[in-house]
Amino acid sequence: MHPGEFLTLLAPLSGPIVPIESVPDPVFADKVVGDGISIDPTTRTLLAPCDATVTQLHAARHAITLSAAGGVEIMIHVGIDTVGLKGEGFTALVSQGDRVSAGQALLEFDADHILRNAPSLLTQIILLSGETSAIVERASGVATAGASRLMSVGPRRKAADDAQRASSAGEAGASRPPPRATVGVTSAVVAVPNPHGLHARPAAVLASEARSFAAAISVELAGRNANAKSVVALLNLGAGPGAELRIVASGSEAARAVARLVELVRSGLGEDLSAAPTAPERAAPASPAPAPRAPRSTDDPRRFHGVSAAPGLAIGPVCKIDPLAVEVEEHATDTEAELARLQKALSHTRLELKQLVAGSGKRAEQAEIFSAHLTMLDDPDVITRAEVAIVEGKSAAFAWREAVMSSYRELAGQSNPLLAARANDLRDVGGRALRHLAGGDEAQAAPAGSVVVAETLTPSEVVRLADQGVAGLVSVLGGTTSHAAILARSLGVPYLVGAPGALLDLEAGATAVLDTLDADEAALLLRPTDAELDTYRDRLGARRALRARQEAAAAERAVTRDGVHVAVLANIASADDARTAVRLGAEGVGLLRTELMFFDRATAPTEADQTAAYQAIADALGDRPLTIRTLDVGGDKPLSYMPLPAEDNPLLGIRGLRIGALHPTILRSQLRAILAARARGAHRVLLPMVSSLDELLEAKQVLEEERRRAGSPPVELGVMVEVPSVAIQADRFAAEVDFFSIGTNDLTQYTLAMDRTHPRLAGRQDALHPAVLRLIDATVKAAQRRERHVGICGAVASDPEAVAVLIGLGVTELSVSVQAMPEVKSKIRELDAARCREIAKAALDLGTAAEVRALLSPGARPG
Repeated sequence: MHPGEFLTLLAPLSGPIVPIESVPDPVFADKVVGDGISIDPTTRTLLAPCDATVTQLHAARHAITLSAAGGVEIMIHVGIDTVGLKGEGFTALVSQGDRVSAGQALLEFDADHILRNAPSLLTQIILLSGETSAIVERASGVATAGASRLMSVGPRRKAADDAQRASSAGEAGASRPPPRATVGVTSAVVAVPNPHGLHARPAAVLASEARSFAAAISVELAGRNANAKSVVALLNLGAGPGAELRIVASGSEAARAVARLVELVRSGLGEDLSAAPTAPERAAPASPAPAPRAPRSTDDPRRFHGVSAAPGLAIGPVCKIDPLAVEVEEHATDTEAELARLQKALSHTRLELKQLVAGSGKRAEQAEIFSAHLTMLDDPDVITRAEVAIVEGKSAAFAWREAVMSSYRELAGQSNPLLAARANDLRDVGGRALRHLAGGDEAQAAPAGSVVVAETLTPSEVVRLADQGVAGLVSVLGGTTSHAAILARSLGVPYLVGAPGALLDLEAGATAVLDTLDADEAALLLRPTDAELDTYRDRLGARRALRARQEAAAAERAVTRDGVHVAVLANIASADDARTAVRLGAEGVGLLRTELMFFDRATAPTEADQTAAYQAIADALGDRPLTIRTLDVGGDKPLSYMPLPAEDNPLLGIRGLRIGALHPTILRSQLRAILAARARGAHRVLLPMVSSLDELLEAKQVLEEERRRAGSPPVELGVMVEVPSVAIQADRFAAEVDFFSIGTNDLTQYTLAMDRTHPRLAGRQDALHPAVLRLIDATVKAAQRRERHVGICGAVASDPEAVAVLIGLGVTELSVSVQAMPEVKSKIRELDAARCREIAKAALDLGTAAEVRALLSPGARPG
């Protein structure tokens, strides 16, 4: 290909053309490998897109690299994460070094095998020679293998190259310093109008805008110089309010860059300059505590309030989890591989932060903080430090940690406390990327009996910390319905979420009392007095004695005083949970949250992995019933390897059963895995987030197709009642299903139009609101007419004080957190079902959840 000439690439496969940005893998979507196009193949033979030489055939045969005229390098990658198949399902038809012609067959693949064992069959055609060539034309629509023009590639002009590099630095995170000056220098002086100076958010805005220009830009203050495209460098200037900055730029867009940046600084870089100065930002994105339902009992500065995600009482020393305290190898020999690892980790972290921004909804402050973290992640100075260390022989993980720590120490040493506090932001961001580099193992050791404090906790961390014997958990981020909270409740570990970010600045080791028993007063008390410790220890001893009595009677059936049996089942996530549930008196599993096995991993579990997990649980239960809910992700529960499009209202978007419609291979694979497991007790399939009969009937048909194909016996099919439309049409749904399971967490959120993750509304979410109770009542009555059973698996089923009204409404099955079972069964034995029905009838006529709670208070409780 000579200057001015273009190389035409034909489609190597037939199928719909997909923009590379839409590929569910950040390495491809963010163009870390290079620009290109993806095809969702309908053919099974990969053809050469042009005359070329095979320069590399990967050992796993899932990827092939071609060298064409003019030095154009093309990689074709079949599927997503197919390297793990180790060649299974692929047959190479050419060898490395072969000369091939356009349209010649390169390899064949077994699409069914790949779809069963990999996330996607999307095939990427990537231009690797981006330094010297560029895509000048690309097709859309549907491609025909060997016939359709897929793209045209032409020589890259230097000016365009410079512009593209500058743009890429802004979009995907520049990993090199700004280009050297090629034309005259332009400069201007501007004063910082921000009341707190150039702190994290305005610095992030300035750096982000600077990266959009094809120019070398620096900011000077009092003889010091900072790269304008580096947030860390800008913060290290220590520019306070009124500081005079000189912005200097060189390059083809220097004048325009200086003018734009001066304008931005004068306008406040996104901050409202008319507002009164606010309190300093916390070092971590602390969600404000929810509005309390009653005045708090104290303004004691030692007491840090939050939201009770798992009730309990704990006393112990504070243990903080450090995101950078990960063991890594220092040295590495393959420089290119380590550089690629770093870029992939940054891409995964970038995607994670973008999902957090998208999931922030209307919480503007939280979204701004995560956006600032995104800019910090892409800081060219930090990335360059890491890359230099890698070139010098360090591993990517070690180099990244040292680069982050070096910048952290510089920021922490600032005399301005507001700027010094930004050091913790950098630690948080660096820790996110380091977890990806270290293989995603986020858990760290904590002393038995300690109270762990962290910015956020993942489900796997909760499990492992509980195994280490910690007394309690506290996190700045998180919600009461998160999977981490669900696991904490099932494991019986007290958990406080939404705590103030100031906790992250405290030194570890101080004695603390974590009290999450009272939803209105849930808090962490630091450095209690001896008298306070004595009081809490007495309470803790009394609770342990009561718990021992409840566990001793856990194997007994839960029957009211007038002879009504209420089945108490368990909400679980693993075979270990199932064994514990059986020990604590579970009559079965009312909800197996299968999505928990999909989290905290780089790829989806295989069909065989899923079947083995379900079988282990069925074996642990014996002849007790097992209810398996299909994958419930999306909304506030994203998967890193299955990115979904950003949505203004993710909780109203692609989630639950809608994921199965969007990714049918995942749903079918999971149903096959469920059907392959053999249970001695009742075998039930539960569909999440159903909102219409059409959705149910489509999923029901898929289940029946897979059941017949597998030759499996019939299984019971149920739907989650989480959307008001299902409760309102319960009579129609009852004709199509065998049972209902009411998920009160989501049903409450959608009935009251309150995002259950909203920091200011979480405290007002109460499933005992009369409007929610009326929907439960309608569902039960419709089910009774069809002789369908109704269970409740939401958090309210685990609330002993709520049991009376649920029994009164006719609910005959409660699926509760594992650790709550002995207490719930004990509560049922204290009740009289006839009196419960009177209470429920009265509750339906009340106006607020507070009134219902008052009705159920000790003075008015049935019994």
